[in-house]
Amino acid sequence: MSAASPLAARLAQSLDAQVIETHISWVLLAGEFAYKLKKPLRLPFVDYSTLALRRACCEEEVRLNRRLAPSFYLGVSRITGSIDDPVLDGPGETLEYAVRMRRFPPGALFSEQAAAGTLGTAAVDRFALNISRFHLAAPAARQSEPPGTDALEQRSLAVLEACRPLWPGAGHDDLRDWITGQARATAALRAARRAAGRVREGHGDLHLANVFSFEGDVLAFDCIEFDAALRWIDVLEDAAFALMDFVASGCSALGWRFFNGWLEQLGDHEGLPSLRLCLVYRALVRAAAHHLRESRGPTARLYAGEAVAWTRPPAPRLFITHGLPGSGKTFRSQQVLERHGAIRVRSDVERKRLFGLEPLARSAASGVDAYTPDATRRTYDRLFALARGALRAGWPVVLDAAFLQRGERAQAMALARELGVRLSILDCDAPLPVLRERLRLRQGDASEADLAVLEALRATAQPLDAQERALLEGS
Repeated sequence: MSAASPLAARLAQSLDAQVIETHISWVLLAGEFAYKLKKPLRLPFVDYSTLALRRACCEEEVRLNRRLAPSFYLGVSRITGSIDDPVLDGPGETLEYAVRMRRFPPGALFSEQAAAGTLGTAAVDRFALNISRFHLAAPAARQSEPPGTDALEQRSLAVLEACRPLWPGAGHDDLRDWITGQARATAALRAARRAAGRVREGHGDLHLANVFSFEGDVLAFDCIEFDAALRWIDVLEDAAFALMDFVASGCSALGWRFFNGWLEQLGDHEGLPSLRLCLVYRALVRAAAHHLRESRGPTARLYAGEAVAWTRPPAPRLFITHGLPGSGKTFRSQQVLERHGAIRVRSDVERKRLFGLEPLARSAASGVDAYTPDATRRTYDRLFALARGALRAGWPVVLDAAFLQRGERAQAMALARELGVRLSILDCDAPLPVLRERLRLRQGDASEADLAVLEALRATAQPLDAQERALLEGS
């Protein structure tokens, strides 16, 4: 406990509370509840210098965080009484305000589970779904930035400067030049995304220590309440923070699982050219935060290294699946995206998106025929268009589709040649009785293939030729 806060110290003593101190707050853990007091300070990025400002920020914190954790944030408490004998929500003059929350058990944070190796795929999938729904429902920004400004570039360079000692020699200048180059290369794209409503009121601080498992759900808390400019950001940047932190925490496979789950719901592949800049910026944010707490500490250095690592991508690759319904294409593509940090594009999902349907919607129930030859052609056209954009942006791509016709596979080979990337085919197969049983039991999946579809595709499938078999992954 900081000696500069006798009120917080006395309150903690009266509540028999454990105290956690951050660089801008004290959190008192008392029984089933937690109370967050804001420090009376003014920094370049936050102003809690007056009681009125601290009250406003407490109220705003509750309002904003109830969007993603409604059952967790209970309200704002008044601290009354005296400094020597403070009480919660008693009569008399208000000495301070505190955000009142429910307390989650030890080990609930994603950061704790990642460190312990207990973070599971079901929780990550739920997190991806919750964040994608949150972003889809969030209001879009209406205000426009002044001509000639680039908020992401400015924020990136400012936070880079804040932790300059973490890069000895020319490392700092190299990173600064990379940021400037990437910002200029993606400026038009990001401006277009803002105009298209992709800048929304997000969370703003979506790292793993702000995500937790709670009562069978996954919630995010402690969003940015003190500076709207850090919260009204591109949804891609918001999701990128979590992806970056998964990777930095040694959970790269789970990170790409999260990001692809989020991306599948939003269909926001067009923003991928700006993803790498967002990842570098978010690594810098964490580096600066830890550097502020402990100058040149190991965690700050870890995130500084992550920032540099994201500027050095491996060569992009193209993977395509091949197989009948139920043969395990989505399972194989999931393995590849987690292993290679790839962007997956699923035909079952994109086919429905062409008709304005959600991934799990049933096309027949929606009154559309999404499986005509024309719909299939348009679906493959979209797969290749999205793959081209992601590959040009430097990301590995896996196209999860049947690719049962040689013409479809020839298009994939032509795209790989055009972009100078390696193509690998993930051949998926299973005995016919197994395929039938899998389709019979399938539920909760984007695919609508049934036994009739299986038989029709078996009759028209064109097997891989020698040239294609030479492209099999692992061959």
